Amino acid sequence: MWFARRLLSSVAQRSQYGGQSGLFRRPQHCALPELEPRYLQCTCCWRSRVPVAGFETLDATLSSTSTPCKEDNRSLDACYTSEQRDAILQLLNNASPSELAGVKLLRGRKSLNIVEYRTKNGPFQTLESVVNVPLLKHKSAVTVFNSILNPVKKEKKVKIQLAKFIRPEVDRSWLEDASSIVSLVCGTNKIAWTHVDRGMKVLDWQQLECPNFLRGTYMASAYLNDVSTVVELLPSADFYIIEKSSISVQNTTLVPIMVHMRTVEAMLFALLEPRNSPPESNIPPRVLNMMRSAVGRHFGLMVGESRTSGAQTVRQLMTESVTQKLPRINFPPELLVKYRNYFQMGSRRGGEELCDALLQAVAFYELLSESSS
Repeated sequence: MWFARRLLSSVAQRSQYGGQSGLFRRPQHCALPELEPRYLQCTCCWRSRVPVAGFETLDATLSSTSTPCKEDNRSLDACYTSEQRDAILQLLNNASPSELAGVKLLRGRKSLNIVEYRTKNGPFQTLESVVNVPLLKHKSAVTVFNSILNPVKKEKKVKIQLAKFIRPEVDRSWLEDASSIVSLVCGTNKIAWTHVDRGMKVLDWQQLECPNFLRGTYMASAYLNDVSTVVELLPSADFYIIEKSSISVQNTTLVPIMVHMRTVEAMLFALLEPRNSPPESNIPPRVLNMMRSAVGRHFGLMVGESRTSGAQTVRQLMTESVTQKLPRINFPPELLVKYRNYFQMGSRRGGEELCDALLQAVAFYELLSESSS
């Protein structure tokens, strides 16, 4: 029905306007070169109109705006000179994961896939072989190659983003020279800690119940007894990173929790910080605070101003420690066995403090690495 009426309409229009077809028509009775759009009318209601272009108009438009396809049938090697190919292959075959992450599109899993592929199959011999790497197809490979040949120069970059989240402020060189840190998180009835070295290996990971927390009237001697017991168990490290909670004082129902957190925090600072060095000496503080919200943002755990559980993220890190050659963090087998069922959904083991202590340590090193690059 539509086609029949369209055909009749077209014949009538050709007769009326001198047989001219196309996207626009010029009335014969009009002296000015005004153009009117042509339409298809709906045969059901006769009100709806859809503009339509003639084939000659579409062909002219396409021929004037078309550009050669970048992804032609040529191989990737044929798109570059021999010098350019050598420069690209040199970087792909020798760069570390952190160096590869500096190339556009290679940050994250792609850089690890390149390292794993060349370790298994040997160095790349051609540019075309790069598309065999998982997550790297023709279009993204071209972007990577062009980024290698024309790296973007970053004129201004903040020296260290970690300084926004660490208190008191310390010189970056002190943090970079640290061989290991202990990350501590205080809960309502326990303290958890993680000992992680510079190579992102977990050396220790545990928590201790504190029976006097939030009992009675916050007896100082009872609190000191629990905190001292934890301090005696802590391994030696260059820095002790204590989580700084972000509880709002405007929420009056959480004031007891806030007082509890600040009390434990102050005792940890007093017991862990050496007191035999004068304030004027050029010795960095050994105990630092790290904002809880900063760690949450680093792992994408923030919902508004609140932080969600990090159990799923920790399970993923533990899985990657076994399945990947270059995981974000390495766990000893005994710790994997000990905590493999600790962070399952619905578990009542109370491992949130353990999760937070580990994530704080990982975030500390990764933020430090990003600020140094």
